[in-house]
Amino acid sequence: MLWFSFHRFIAVIHFNLFAAPDTIDFHIHVDQFGYRCDAVKIAVISNPQTGYNSNDTFSPGTGNNKYEVRRWNDDVAVFTGTIKPWSGGATHSQSGDKVWWFTFSTLSTPGDYYIYDKTNKVGSCKFHIGDNTYDEVMKAAMKTFYYQRCGVSKSAPFAGTGWTDGTCHLGSQQDLDCRLVTNPTISSSRDLRGGWHDAGDYNKYVNFTWTPMISLLLAFEENPTAWTDDYGLPESGNAIPDLMDEIKFELQWLLRMQEDNGSLLSLVGTQNFASASPPSADAAFRRYGPATTSATLTGASIFALAAIQFNSLNTAAATAFADTLETAAINAYNWAIANPNLTFYNTGTLAAGEQEVDDYGRLVRKIASACFLYKLTGITSYRDVFDSNFNSVHLMQWQYAYPFEGTEQDMLLYYAKVNGKTAAVASAIKSAFSNSIKTNNADNYPAYKNKTDPYRTFMADNNYTWGNNEFKCVQGTMFTNMLRYNLNATNAANYRSAAAGFLHYLHGVNPVGITYLSNMYAFGGDTCVNEFYHSWFTDGSILWDRVGVSTYGPPPGFLPGGANPSYGLDPCCPGGCGSSNSQCSALAVTPPLGQPIQKSYRDWNAGWPQNSWSVTENAIYTQACYVKLLSWFVGGTCNSFREEELNATNASTLMLFPNPADDRITIDHDDYNEEKVSIFIFSVDGKLMQEIQHVQLPYSADIHGLLQGVYLVRMQSATHLLSGKLVKR
Repeated sequence: MLWFSFHRFIAVIHFNLFAAPDTIDFHIHVDQFGYRCDAVKIAVISNPQTGYNSNDTFSPGTGNNKYEVRRWNDDVAVFTGTIKPWSGGATHSQSGDKVWWFTFSTLSTPGDYYIYDKTNKVGSCKFHIGDNTYDEVMKAAMKTFYYQRCGVSKSAPFAGTGWTDGTCHLGSQQDLDCRLVTNPTISSSRDLRGGWHDAGDYNKYVNFTWTPMISLLLAFEENPTAWTDDYGLPESGNAIPDLMDEIKFELQWLLRMQEDNGSLLSLVGTQNFASASPPSADAAFRRYGPATTSATLTGASIFALAAIQFNSLNTAAATAFADTLETAAINAYNWAIANPNLTFYNTGTLAAGEQEVDDYGRLVRKIASACFLYKLTGITSYRDVFDSNFNSVHLMQWQYAYPFEGTEQDMLLYYAKVNGKTAAVASAIKSAFSNSIKTNNADNYPAYKNKTDPYRTFMADNNYTWGNNEFKCVQGTMFTNMLRYNLNATNAANYRSAAAGFLHYLHGVNPVGITYLSNMYAFGGDTCVNEFYHSWFTDGSILWDRVGVSTYGPPPGFLPGGANPSYGLDPCCPGGCGSSNSQCSALAVTPPLGQPIQKSYRDWNAGWPQNSWSVTENAIYTQACYVKLLSWFVGGTCNSFREEELNATNASTLMLFPNPADDRITIDHDDYNEEKVSIFIFSVDGKLMQEIQHVQLPYSADIHGLLQGVYLVRMQSATHLLSGKLVKR
């Protein structure tokens, strides 16, 4: 348990230098960065029963009004309430904890706060409420892609202090002179510089760019106003959102991977696993894999979607680049259709992980290519390919939406909003997805509605796998898809709350009590990831190993893999690992061994034979899925709303009467059982017209001062956000 105790000790030291409460107790879990003003805000209080921290018990103040929200700067209580036990006081099997909820959703005044337990005289860490709560978090999360860049130096002022490095992988027989793995002669040499290192090693895989690139491109389209030009990149200040600059860096590598006939080479890496710190110290020869159908279809789909987004920037340079991408997409698609089954299985030959996909993987990339090419070009033959094949995607076959096919589901839904789509196809896609989210899969909206997970991020036991944090993010964006495609406007606010729950989990509302982002202390994090598996930030490095132990630790903002109950020591343990047998102690890796599912995490970065990579390695796909989820909560203003809420019909759960109304409107909830709510009335352009705080329902609101027209009424309770449309006569 040393890892956890030390981790908590560091956090307490950090806070007692500045914090308002005398004692910080990390049994009180909050989003350590904070909440938007209009968010559902629930602090989770835990009392561990099983797992590595079962002796670290906590008895919260359960009497009436024993919990407060206090201002950080002056300790003034601004909200008082009573905690409520989750599931009648049951122990949650996935976390091993008994849990209480303290809801303070009606507090929406911007500022810095903490939760205070009056009985135990302890507080939570600081959190912020406001419009800009996650702005700097987003910048840090996106900056990790800069640190993953290959073939360029990381220099000041773009790299933070301690994380500069020279140019990497441009040495002898490296990416400027990269050679075919099956024929490493000068005749096969290619310039394959650039792109992102895939994960904790320095390999680059075309197929593994599919999820990150589509996620980032869709994140830009879904919320273009969230992206600014000040992320501290070499390209910052060029009047192009830095997200698109970072995407372009990867696109330029993908274009170099394309051959003259349209095909794409499959990957770049080393034949024997090479590890060097920093990246510029890696001198191993680099090889590339041959062109494959899957890599080429991956390129076709990414090029087409990227062309759409660069065209939307409406600059001459962006349009010219979009034209290049369109040509590349068409050429790639045509080659793949003519060469449908060319594969390359690299296991044991090149790089660290198998990159080839199966027949289904090639099919969904073909469908995605047709979808985006149809949107880009309007050529109906692409639509015909999509229409002929979309029913083969698992969402349609199984009528089941789940987080392991987020990209596949995203591209289907994307087609459903394209002009000129086949209406019946679009309707079938939207029905399959929305029905699975709403009712047909207990893991989705029913789990939120039924409060199945006390940490508000339900996933079934068998869905906790290697890379769980990626799938947590995808599950969250499945709920934002309900908003994006206006699939159930009546419950729009609840889908936003459900999605936010997954964000809060990653920011500290989890049974480990850790912000699953690296070294975020300067950004408001309090118990952060201090180390993760990465060749640069490697175990034992004097400079970059662990925050607080090495000189610098890793840079901020990296999201590791997450809880993995399938973790195990290398099969060579306990006695077949030679000189490393001493690393085979089960005690040294407990946790993650032998834990409740959500506690199957350890803040460490040891290599073989402990193999921490299956728990803590970063990856560009994990990072991109997080960025896509986070982007839904960046930008805009507190108490703003999205169009899908205005389009909501008046639900039976939010009663507005009379409607249309003249001078007064009564607001009620047909099964409401909480004490106080806040009510907000917005104009159609999102302007807050009226705010009524801490009232009981039913409530009669005076609206005689509103002009004639349509308004959105939002009711915010401790656990719900509900909206309805009001017509003022």
